[in-house]
Amino acid sequence: MTFAIVLLALVLLMLAAYRGYSVILFAPVAALLAVLLTDPGAVPAVFTGLFMERMVGFLKLYFPVFLLGAVFGKLIELSGFSQSIAGAVIRLIGQQRAILSIVVVCALLTYGGVSLFVVVFAVYPFAAEMFRRADIPKRLIPGTIALGAFTFTMDSLPGTPQIQNIIPTTFFGTDTWAAPVLGVIGGMFILASGLAYLEWRRRQALRNGEGYGAGHSNEPEQIIAGNAAHPLLALLPLLVVGIANLAFTRLIPRFYEPTIETQLAGLTQPLVTQLTSVVAIWAVMGALLMGILTVLLFAFRPVVTKFAEGTKAAVGGALLASMNTASEYGFGAVIAALPGFLIIRNALMTIPDPLVNEAITITTLAGVTGSASGGLSIALAAMAEHFTAAAQAAGIPLEVLHRVASMASGGMDTLPHNGAVITLLAVTGLTHRQSYKDIFAITCVKTLAVFFVIAVYYATGLV
Repeated sequence: MTFAIVLLALVLLMLAAYRGYSVILFAPVAALLAVLLTDPGAVPAVFTGLFMERMVGFLKLYFPVFLLGAVFGKLIELSGFSQSIAGAVIRLIGQQRAILSIVVVCALLTYGGVSLFVVVFAVYPFAAEMFRRADIPKRLIPGTIALGAFTFTMDSLPGTPQIQNIIPTTFFGTDTWAAPVLGVIGGMFILASGLAYLEWRRRQALRNGEGYGAGHSNEPEQIIAGNAAHPLLALLPLLVVGIANLAFTRLIPRFYEPTIETQLAGLTQPLVTQLTSVVAIWAVMGALLMGILTVLLFAFRPVVTKFAEGTKAAVGGALLASMNTASEYGFGAVIAALPGFLIIRNALMTIPDPLVNEAITITTLAGVTGSASGGLSIALAAMAEHFTAAAQAAGIPLEVLHRVASMASGGMDTLPHNGAVITLLAVTGLTHRQSYKDIFAITCVKTLAVFFVIAVYYATGLV
C-alpha cells in the first residue's frame, strides 16, 4: 500500500506535466496527497518544514545560475551574436550538411552558457530555412535541435555551465570539470550516434521522395542578412564564459579556506560557508557575469535599446524554470521521506555496482518527473550519501560519480511530458506524433551513452 501511494504521487505529477499544468502548483499537491494518505496529521508540518525548506534551499543555491544564464542568453540573442554564429557555421559546414550545421550551432551556444530554452528560439529560424533549402523533412528539426542542445553539451562535456552539470558538485564536492576524459568520450559517443541516426532518417525520407513539406505551422519569416557582427567577435562571449569558468574553478580554492567564516558588524554570529559546496556555483556565476559584461562591451548599441524588455523576459523565464525545478526538488524530498520510497530505495540498493545503481536511479527519476535537473536533485537529495559510500568502498573517484550522475540525468528525462520537449515542439509548430519518434531515439542514445561511459571506465580506469 505504501509503495502504491508513492507511485500514485509520481503518476499524478507526470500526468499534470504532460497535460500542460503547472508543476509549481501540482508538485506540492501531489506530494501532500501522498502524505495525506500516509499520515493525515503530518500534512501541515511536512509542507512547511520539508517541502518549503527544500524548495527554498534549492533556489538559494541555484537561482542565480538560472538568472544569469537566462540574461546572458537573451543578450546573445539581442546583440545579433547568435545570428552571426549560426551564419558562420552554416557557411563553414555548408548548406548540404544542414543537420550537422544545426547541431554544431546548438552545441556552441549551450556549451557557451546560453540557456537550452533560449537556444530553441534562437536556432529554429535557421534550422527551418536550411532544411527548406536542402528539402529535408521539417519533422526532423526537433530531433536535430535536441541532439545539439539537450545532450552532450548539457551534461557530458567537462566544464559545461548548464545546471545539470552543477547540481552534483554540491553533493560530491567536485567541480564542473569532473572526469574530463570520460565526459569527452561520452559526448563523442552521443554526437556520432545521434548524427548517424539523423542522417539515416534523412536518407530514408529521400528514398521515399519526402521533402520539407508544405502547410506547416509556425513557419518563421525568411532570414534577412544584415550588418551582423564578425563571427569571431560573436564567439568571444562564449569563449570568455568557458575560460573564466575554468579559471575561477582553479583560483577560488586558492583565495579561500575550506571553511569560510564571514563576520559583519551587524551579525551576532559569523556566516559559515563550506567552500566545496559552493565553489562550482561561484565559478559559473562569475563566468556568466564576465560573459554578460563582454556582450555589453562589444554590442552596447544594439542591446541597450531592447535591454529593459529583453531582461524582463529573461528574468521571467529564469523564475519559471527555477521554480519548476525547485518545486520538483521539494516534491522529491517529501516522497523520499515516505515509507513507500524506502521500498524503492532498498530495491535499487540491491544493484551491486555503484555506478550502474546511480545511473539507473537517476535516469528513472528524471524520466518520471520529466526533468533532468528535477530527477537529479530528487535522487541525490535522497541517496547521495549511499552513492558516495558505495563508490568509496569500491575505490571509484567521486569525479566519476559526478559525471555518471550528470549524464544519467539527461537520459530518459526527455519523455513526452518533458517541458523542453513540449516547448521545442510548440516553437517548431510540430506535434508529438510527427516528431517525437526522433526525439525519443536521441533519448535512447543519451541513455546508452551513460552505460558506455561506465564500461569505458571499468575497462580503462580513465577519469
